Amino acid sequence: MLSNDQIPRVVIPARFGSQRLPGKPLVDLGGTPMIVRVYEAVRAAIPNSDVVVAVDDVRISSVLEARDIPVTMTSPECVSGTDRVAEVSRAKGWKEDDLVINVQGDEPLIPVEMLQEFALFCSTQPAFEMGTIAVPIGSADEIWDPNVVLVTTREDGSAITFSRAPIPFQRDLPTDSWDLAVHRRHVGIYAYTNRTLQRLTETPPCQLEKTEHLEQLRALWLGIDIQTMEWHSTPPGGVDTPDDVDRVRAHLQRTEA
Repeated sequence: MLSNDQIPRVVIPARFGSQRLPGKPLVDLGGTPMIVRVYEAVRAAIPNSDVVVAVDDVRISSVLEARDIPVTMTSPECVSGTDRVAEVSRAKGWKEDDLVINVQGDEPLIPVEMLQEFALFCSTQPAFEMGTIAVPIGSADEIWDPNVVLVTTREDGSAITFSRAPIPFQRDLPTDSWDLAVHRRHVGIYAYTNRTLQRLTETPPCQLEKTEHLEQLRALWLGIDIQTMEWHSTPPGGVDTPDDVDRVRAHLQRTEA
């Protein structure tokens, strides 16, 4: 449990207008809208946190308000979930040193234990600026999948870089003999001090970020230290497509029956 002076602020960005799955936050998952499931997971993981859902559409806010879930309307001009989180932080008047955790609204199966450990990890790092999560690679196919983001780290656990390319490249081995233990997969959950969050979102995307389509490269480009927490397994995937909805519903049927 975090102490009272380490209570994190958690923002769950949720955008209605997904191209591949319109109305995604309100997709029914076992009788509960997806965004409500994410909120409940966050509350279970960090019960003493200040949690708010950042939305862009009244159709989402009305569902949340009916359940007494804190919600803030944000600008439809926000380019990313991180921009939405930063807008909420400004609207709430949070302090520069407040710990702000960004949990995407399309992660209904996020492991409670992982999120709980992440909040504790970030709150206890000295000179903390930004944090994220790294997990082991599950198969060789993941190394070559551009939808899987890989991360390399320094001795102290801070990130060297992130890429959709196979990093590190095991030069002296044929690709079918690569050691999976060398690689780490990035999980897109972030935490920042509010000071770092505002600096990040006030800076235009750099060329590295635009090339790889990885927002965290902007932070590294700015010299922001990103501490990575090692977690033992890859969490279930989020929801981006109708197939993902079917997968999550099947999982819930198995686990909640």
